[in-house]
Amino acid sequence: MNMEINKMAGALLGSLLGVMGLGMFSDVLYAPDHMKKAGYDLPAGEAAGGKAEAAKPAGEPFPVLLAKADAKKGESLVKPCAACHDFTKPGVSKVGPPLYGVVGRAKAHVAGFAYSDPMKAKGGDWSFDELNKFIADPKKDIPGTKMAFAGEKDDAKRADIVAYLRTLSDSPLPLPAADAKPAEGAKPADGAKAAEHK
Repeated sequence: MNMEINKMAGALLGSLLGVMGLGMFSDVLYAPDHMKKAGYDLPAGEAAGGKAEAAKPAGEPFPVLLAKADAKKGESLVKPCAACHDFTKPGVSKVGPPLYGVVGRAKAHVAGFAYSDPMKAKGGDWSFDELNKFIADPKKDIPGTKMAFAGEKDDAKRADIVAYLRTLSDSPLPLPAADAKPAEGAKPADGAKAAEHK
């Protein structure tokens, strides 16, 4: 009986050793090439700031986009923002301040809202250009802001949003002339000439 158990155990161990040997042999034959560094190289120019971005066709200045913006589209675009902002009059503070009457009002203006220190220190009014710049990239425009929104990179969508915000007023500010130059430091539409900033 013991002899039979030994034979079965030997056969089982022999089979396992054979399978392991085949696995090691196949690993030697079909060894994969391991990457020297993690990730993949992108083609030149596709990374941020590459040549492809510099070759982008010239865009339109923000006042031109604003002149043909669609406030109705802007109203649709800000629906996700309603989680943090109230758009009604007089408006209540949520995670962010209410936005009724924001176009033209002073920054960090809503009484009782706990603005970040960088927002309070920024000063000035929410002009069309200032709103455009902030909505494009809040963290870049006002480093340290509490605004969690990553920014809207599409120039036309930003124009639609600002056009809608303009309507949230008892007396909306007049649109800037289509040939008006942006305020110093304001982000123009992609591709607008740098000379327009000077």
